[in-house]
Amino acid sequence: MRENDRIAAIVPEVIGWRQAIHANPELGFAEHETAAFVAAKLKEFGLTVHTDVSATAVIATLIKGTSGKAIALRAELDALPIKEVADVAYASRKDGVMHACGHDGHTAMLLGAAKLLAESESFDGRVVFVFQPAEEVLGGGKKMIEDGLLKRFPVEQVFAVHNWPGFPEGHIGVRAGPQMAAVDDFEIVFRGSGCHAAMPHLGDDPLLAAASFVSAIQRLVSRSIDPLSPAVLSVTQIHGGRFNNFVPGEVKVEGTCRFYDRALSDHCAAEIERVAQATATMHGASAELTYKRGYPPVVNPASGAALAAQAGADTVGTERVATEFQPSMGCEDFAFLLQRVGDGAYVWLGAGDVGPGAGLHGDRFVFNDAIVPIGIRFFLNVVQRALPVGGK
Repeated sequence: MRENDRIAAIVPEVIGWRQAIHANPELGFAEHETAAFVAAKLKEFGLTVHTDVSATAVIATLIKGTSGKAIALRAELDALPIKEVADVAYASRKDGVMHACGHDGHTAMLLGAAKLLAESESFDGRVVFVFQPAEEVLGGGKKMIEDGLLKRFPVEQVFAVHNWPGFPEGHIGVRAGPQMAAVDDFEIVFRGSGCHAAMPHLGDDPLLAAASFVSAIQRLVSRSIDPLSPAVLSVTQIHGGRFNNFVPGEVKVEGTCRFYDRALSDHCAAEIERVAQATATMHGASAELTYKRGYPPVVNPASGAALAAQAGADTVGTERVATEFQPSMGCEDFAFLLQRVGDGAYVWLGAGDVGPGAGLHGDRFVFNDAIVPIGIRFFLNVVQRALPVGGK
């Protein structure tokens, strides 16, 4: 049976795995059923499986030949706290939890690749399959490293794929340099003395201070950062007050910063602190900043990106592989693995155009199963390129 036939033969089964995972979503660090499902499949394929590495992570290894070279392939297990609206037969059975980012698809595709690699002699070396928990917000990738993942399973390169709505279906995108942004979050509590709304002169208004801050902080990007260095600051939450006739004594403002240059983390923290204190002082209030440094940027090394582009060309043809495109200001905790390993790549699989609410993290998101064979084939081609039989 030819490789193309082997992939086509298992696609219905892989889609079935994806839909089963989709119907039973679990949030970060609570992916117990999902992890058990994945571990059982990997054992069925004959891989060596480890579930004692980090939280709910599932790690599996497959060795062929004698080269000793090792690479890792990563997929994610977690879902999001979103109520599903999409009308599909396999919709989430857990109210308020949904696979709205395609992690179910990534996991299923990597399982499909593991099954086929276990049956073949098409590579020489070791493949480490990493099914990680808590990619969303909680930093499961960082925790795996802290818990000794790469000490127990050292690798020379690490690769991951992500379905990408809006990118042409059947196309692959991988670029050398930044592909996803770093993310930091901030929270500022403005405090003053509350007072009756009819007697504002008897108190200091932290709500007015917060409103002034929201307007003033926009200068951070427009006036304090080099315009050739992409950055985004968004205020996303304001909380304060309970009654319409009373000025609150405390108001909380939250937001996020995104950038590719990691050095901007310190700059954003300092500038937000400066503007918050100035606006608070101007209104007779006080300000307390909590600045949380989050995921670093996903920066593909040139060597890893080149190998992924070659594997992409093997998969969909050179004309459907993009290496020059606008990166995203979204973030990805694959950055921790890529940064620590030092080589590899993060790759987009084009999922085509989608409607309102059907993009990543949308409540109408539906994974495009047409890209399942592309993802499986890409993983196989990455392994064959990185671990060729007979060496280079």
